[in-house]
Amino acid sequence: MSKECDFCGKKPQVGNLVSHSNIKTKRRFNPNLQKVRHQFPNGTVRTLVVCTRCLRSGVVNKPVAKKQA
Repeated sequence: MSKECDFCGKKPQVGNLVSHSNIKTKRRFNPNLQKVRHQFPNGTVRTLVVCTRCLRSGVVNKPVAKKQA
């Protein structure tokens, strides 16, 4: 799974892990990415990797589930 949001392009950021003795080592802050099915305006449905910020803000249009008879 890629580490980049398909809508906003959010990627991992780099920072420091700071210990109690103030020793700094490099670490990564990964975005919270989820696999979600998205319905495009033309009706096609694809599975995309999306951050939770885009999910919450309504950028992703989830397809309507069909009723099974």
